[in-house]
Amino acid sequence: MKDKIKVIINEDQKAVKVPTGTRLLIRRCCNAVLQLEKFEGGAEISVSLVDNERIHALNRQYRNVDRPTDVLSFPLGENGEYDVNPETGAKLLGDIVISVEQAEIQSQQFGHSFRREIAFLTVHSMLHLLGYDHENGGLEEVRMHEKEELVLTEIGLPRSNSFPEEM
Repeated sequence: MKDKIKVIINEDQKAVKVPTGTRLLIRRCCNAVLQLEKFEGGAEISVSLVDNERIHALNRQYRNVDRPTDVLSFPLGENGEYDVNPETGAKLLGDIVISVEQAEIQSQQFGHSFRREIAFLTVHSMLHLLGYDHENGGLEEVRMHEKEELVLTEIGLPRSNSFPEEM
């Protein structure tokens, strides 16, 4: 029997109409990251789709950054150790909060689809839940970007040949 991956998705915003298939895409991204990382056992991930106002409040509360952002990750594990849901035995990886409003803005800025942006933010955040960090740059950041592109290519959303200038 294959280990169960449970992705709980809550939509708590009205700013952007989320296209059909977005929930399935988010689940595929979570599964693809766990597969790439050879994650063993069941897992639970919570994903919240919010607007800029909500993510701004969370960013201010938890990171002391007074502006909206595209995605926040709240890992529940540390060094590969996770709390376990006693009913299912699944490891509780943590929470992902995506601003669909910011995702829509960024997809236009970067010249790719909303689907690709949502997928990128999900994959990026999943890697954070598994302990990856890019804040200090260097090799860790390069490894994280390589893994992101690998997963996005695998699910059929590779980077286009156009590279937008950094904001």
